[in-house]
Amino acid sequence: MSAPYSCEIQVRWGDSDRNEHVNNVLYAEYAQEGRVRFFRDCIVAAGAQPAAMVVRKMSFDYIRPVTDQTGPVTAELEILHVGNSSFSLRQSLRDRHGNLCVEIEGVMVGFDPATERSVPLSDRARELLLQYSAVEVAH
Repeated sequence: MSAPYSCEIQVRWGDSDRNEHVNNVLYAEYAQEGRVRFFRDCIVAAGAQPAAMVVRKMSFDYIRPVTDQTGPVTAELEILHVGNSSFSLRQSLRDRHGNLCVEIEGVMVGFDPATERSVPLSDRARELLLQYSAVEVAH
């Protein structure tokens, strides 16, 4: 297992609600930003051209609020399982003090927009995804 991928995401002025907390719906945006950066920095930059991806499932466990004062957040991403056409992942959002605020688990699927069907992940994409696996891979 390698270290999880991480990146910093700014908390924008308009992200807070009347309670001065980041609105819960924006955690989905932060998670998306983390996934996009992960693919850009770790998959595409390493020479793989992954298929289009769609979110199959995403669940959020809200642990503590993020506020304007506790941002930016650090988005961490690790791979839980890699299948033929899909993979599952866990993302953690931490505030500027390192406190865990949200844990997100999801499933992403390779997708062909023309046929609207799943497609297999390339061997190279699978290999790169496994480098960020949260579990040891048996050889």
